[in-house]
Amino acid sequence: MDSDDRKAIILKAIIKNYMETGEPVGSRTISKLPELNLSSATIRNEMSDLEEMGYILQPHTSAGRIPSDKGYRFYVDEILREKEIETEEFKDLMFKKVDRLENVLKQLAKIIARDTNYAAMISGPTIHSNKVKFLQLSKMDRFKLLLVTVAEGNIINNKIIDIDSEISDSEILNLNLLINTSLNGLTVEEICLSIMNKLRTDAGVYGDIVDKVLREVAAVFESATDNLEIYTSGTTNIFKYPEISDREKASQLVDAFEEKDKLKEMLAKVCDDDKDGIKVYIGNEVPVSDMRDLSVVTANYEIGEGLRGTIGIVGPKRMDYEKVLKTVKTVMASLDEQFKNDE
Repeated sequence: MDSDDRKAIILKAIIKNYMETGEPVGSRTISKLPELNLSSATIRNEMSDLEEMGYILQPHTSAGRIPSDKGYRFYVDEILREKEIETEEFKDLMFKKVDRLENVLKQLAKIIARDTNYAAMISGPTIHSNKVKFLQLSKMDRFKLLLVTVAEGNIINNKIIDIDSEISDSEILNLNLLINTSLNGLTVEEICLSIMNKLRTDAGVYGDIVDKVLREVAAVFESATDNLEIYTSGTTNIFKYPEISDREKASQLVDAFEEKDKLKEMLAKVCDDDKDGIKVYIGNEVPVSDMRDLSVVTANYEIGEGLRGTIGIVGPKRMDYEKVLKTVKTVMASLDEQFKNDE
């Protein structure tokens, strides 16, 4: 459907009216819009076509129509194609400089929830490049080595490795050279079986040390996802909308926000799947089953090399998408500015 044709204009008018009122929209309401200059009969015919095309639905108890998930998707895609909205007015609400990232994200979730009147969720940054930047083994005593793993983004992890036999300083130096030559710049996924086997073979009698190093490198990246922090705010905002006031649905939604496991799974997936840009999930598109009567808008932010997190806004399917997208763009710009200034 062309964004400039009559059906598209009527569809957008229906969606905007429904977002404002929460009530099914009739042809009479649309005919009063001066920019259309169409009769009720013409609008009824167009609405009938839109219903057949799957863009609007007719509730059983009403003569009016409401948008379907497909209709919302068309509307959101149109907004995303428009030029970026100015965001200066929202910047006055943004946080002042604080010492800890955790405090920034908590405060940011509150500001987003307050500004949009929806629920906000933000995942703390985790390692998503999975690239090994540098590895170093050093002797602690006769049977203990310290492994320092530096991931892209300068994330440092220290681990003590027990060994079965002594190793000289020169042998440690050679082992460090071998391991770094083999693994530097690779992601965990790229460290395939053939690379591991060659590394073990080249290490000779120290193949068991290589095995322990490989296990610890994998553990560094696995623990980053396991320890994902989620900051939420404004959950109760969603229950102000009549279509989400059903007790069972409300209970499921509260559980999802309180337990956070499903939110972690969703935000981790979004963060992995879509490095750049804003994504809008409508109804059945939402990865979390308990949220499929809602819409979720997400965007990834990045702090330095390989450290990435996700911002999410949750609301009814008739949410004010223009305002939400404007807010998300402003938040992204503000985070970028905040952490560039910290460098």
